[in-house]
Amino acid sequence: MPSRLRPTRLEYVVDGHRLRAQLSAAALDAIGDEAEQRRRAIDILKGALFRGRMIAKERLENGGGGIETARLLSGVTDEVVSALYDFTTVHVFRARNPTEGERLALMAVGGYGRGTLAPFSDIDLLFLRPYKQTAHTESVIEYMLYALWDLGFKVGHASRTIEECVKLSREDFTIRTALLEARRLTGDEVLAADMQRRFRDEVVKGTGAEFVAAKLKERDERHARAGASRYLVEPNVKEGKGALRDLNTLFWIAQYLHPTDSLEGVLKLDMFERREVATFIRASDFLWSVRCQLHFATGRPEERLTFDLQPEIARRMGYGDRGDAPAVERFMRRYFMTAKEVGALTRAFTAKLEAEHMKKPQGLSRFLPGRKTARKALDAPGFHEDGGRLNIDGPQTFERDPVNLLRMFVIADRRNLDLHPDAFTTATRCLNLITPKLRRDPAAAKAFLDVLARGKHAYRTLTLMNEAGVLGRFIPEFGRVVAQMQFNMYHSYTVDEHTLRAVGVIADIARGQLGEDHPLSVSIWPLIDDHEALFLAMLLHDVGKGGVGGQEKAGARAARSACERLGLERERIELVAWLVEHHLMMSDFAQKRDVADPKTVAAFARVVENPERLRLLLVLTVADIRAVGPGVWNGWKGQLMRELYAATESLFRGGRAADPAAGLQRHQEGAAAEARERLLAADPQAGPWARAMENAYFLSFTPDEQLTHAALGRRADGQGGAAADARVRDDLNAAEVTIAAHDRRGLFADLAGVIAALGANVVGARVYTARGGQALDVFYVQDAVGGPYGCDNPRALRRLADALEAAGRGEAARFEPRRLAELGRTAAFAIAPTVAVDNEASEDATVIEVSGRDRPGLLEALSRRLTEASLSIQSAHIDGYGERAVDVFYVHQADGRKLADARRINSLKTHLLAVLEEAERGPPGGRPRLERARASVAR
Repeated sequence: MPSRLRPTRLEYVVDGHRLRAQLSAAALDAIGDEAEQRRRAIDILKGALFRGRMIAKERLENGGGGIETARLLSGVTDEVVSALYDFTTVHVFRARNPTEGERLALMAVGGYGRGTLAPFSDIDLLFLRPYKQTAHTESVIEYMLYALWDLGFKVGHASRTIEECVKLSREDFTIRTALLEARRLTGDEVLAADMQRRFRDEVVKGTGAEFVAAKLKERDERHARAGASRYLVEPNVKEGKGALRDLNTLFWIAQYLHPTDSLEGVLKLDMFERREVATFIRASDFLWSVRCQLHFATGRPEERLTFDLQPEIARRMGYGDRGDAPAVERFMRRYFMTAKEVGALTRAFTAKLEAEHMKKPQGLSRFLPGRKTARKALDAPGFHEDGGRLNIDGPQTFERDPVNLLRMFVIADRRNLDLHPDAFTTATRCLNLITPKLRRDPAAAKAFLDVLARGKHAYRTLTLMNEAGVLGRFIPEFGRVVAQMQFNMYHSYTVDEHTLRAVGVIADIARGQLGEDHPLSVSIWPLIDDHEALFLAMLLHDVGKGGVGGQEKAGARAARSACERLGLERERIELVAWLVEHHLMMSDFAQKRDVADPKTVAAFARVVENPERLRLLLVLTVADIRAVGPGVWNGWKGQLMRELYAATESLFRGGRAADPAAGLQRHQEGAAAEARERLLAADPQAGPWARAMENAYFLSFTPDEQLTHAALGRRADGQGGAAADARVRDDLNAAEVTIAAHDRRGLFADLAGVIAALGANVVGARVYTARGGQALDVFYVQDAVGGPYGCDNPRALRRLADALEAAGRGEAARFEPRRLAELGRTAAFAIAPTVAVDNEASEDATVIEVSGRDRPGLLEALSRRLTEASLSIQSAHIDGYGERAVDVFYVHQADGRKLADARRINSLKTHLLAVLEEAERGPPGGRPRLERARASVAR
């Protein structure tokens, strides 16, 4: 990273005296021509502003600090605004003998008043007058505002008297906060000083408690809007949890309770220790650097660190790749560690305030004056309840017995207590007590497992342990992934936050709270023998990310090491390691393979080996997917998981056979025969349909669905060869669109093209071909926001069904040809496309798995290439991981055999890769490219 530059003097950037001289000269040269005077003045001020911003940008790129940059930009703006005020009041609306009513002070308020400014931030100005507005002050204000807008500023402004400022700030905490940071830029000094004096005496004095309560309520609401976790992988640098606004809130509260004129003055207060001051400055400087870089990179007041900007900001801030760790992930880890530091600083600050002002429990948001905390003794030595929160008697509690660092969280969990800030802060300062010896202490292991596997509030308590640094210190394998992000659009949280949320999901399943979303997981929970192993596997399932040998193998090694230290028996250690190594397997089989294929189920069962592992793996997989982020889990994935579970459980119930696949196939044949008999009994006209459809069909649909399909097939025969129907499946979070049509070359591709053209996304497809040549294709589709397509617009769903009917009859599509969409946020991801061909995964089909950048129409383009290669699609399995699509096709040749010719396979791979690389290039003439980074394939 660039070495730090020494701060520069403002007059070297913008010379205020010279600037005013230039403005005066311009006014005199164009005297009598107000329009020309104004034009020249704007040009001069624009030049000064541009020069100041460019110098600030150059210094930032060459190692200048974030706070220094923000102050330099604020100083440049001060000079420009003050010079404009002088020009306005001297050369445009000069009051040679100003009356009392024509006095005016110009003050910076809000963030600008604090003396820090991002490159394209708003500026908040207060035009302060002594009495009601006069014609002179109105003209000055109007002229200045129009000029500031012409200079490109977005101005928040108010024109008020001192009395109005006092009255409004009493009523509105936003105004009160803005005036708390007010500073005079230019104009009447006495007027500005009077306002600040009256504000302190009549507004601030004696109102500290209500201000603190209001600011922290505002903070909580802001966090809820921006995302309650500080570990969202696209954080808001200004408003997010652990971001600049949280630091500002601490500053406002400290300044309100201990009035000073500057940030430096606040940090010199006795309530702050040296390490806390250093943390505050370090965090603030880093976050300001990121924010300024964001503004400069985008040319707008961008506050969100989105995926497309992260590699560019990482490059600008001097981060480079290191081993297997890409620059962007190293940069983002620094960001999240900083956010974590801000959280710890907030707790430490809370403790300081508690020492001065007694408050209700649950943090600063309960700040009330004059309340004495009640100290209550507990039966745990070294601990007591302090105002409804768990506290310690002092550092000696941990020093005397370091196991208490873990027992503290057990007590807090069992008694449903929040941690007192003193206890939290002391724990963070005693992490050196967690030594290799303590990690092997049976009492420490028991305390840890009591929270993890038997805790009443596992997610909340483990999050506290993680925030305090205790969790990562006690389980160093977990500590290596704290604040680690994966550069892809699939994950919404950092690795540690995702993991703790997944543990919380398992805890909810254990309590039976997720029965509606995960009925199978809840129902099998009592059948699981080793719940503790499951919780450990969940905690450790991602610790291998970035490890040698791949995520799964590295994770299994780390899990063995952690479980051995915790004192588990060898058999249980191997169970946890197996779960960690195979935690992705069930989702891969369910979402990327044909569960109706006996060979698929047999291959899965061979690895799983027994029903206990099957149950453990199901719950682990469900929790893992659900904790990835909002909307990732849906009913369609749940259906696939249940089908794989049921097929595998059935295989286990049948006992061990020499050929499990053959045994399962015989079972499927018997079940299909029974289903045919039921169908014929319910609908005698369905005889041709029942005899023609393959066995797998009858195992994939309910008897009612089979009746509907048979009727649809007859309808297709009677109306030109195709018929389609559609319905919303809330249980699958998708619309189900079914089409019966005479099979022909390219049918699947035509249908996929229609679906894409109407803005639907295919999340799953089942393809069946009857012996008589009739095809039944069932598509499960969602809209652009991940809901069932047409759920709020039945006409759109009907239109889709009609369009598929027309395509099934071979009619030309009446849609405008699609253009490649701009890559947008996905532009920052460099995605390596892959194509794999497998002739072993299925008994009678070649399995082709393609992976690359997702885009509308990708399924159609891929299936079109398969058609051109004279291959018939037997089934398609569509999956997506953020920016990456993974589509799997079961195909065979026209004669029903697998694709075995090596030259044809290589040619097919080339054509499929060309489709994927077309998406990677994006459309011509898109927006200028920022820095790109390799997309993480870790899940």
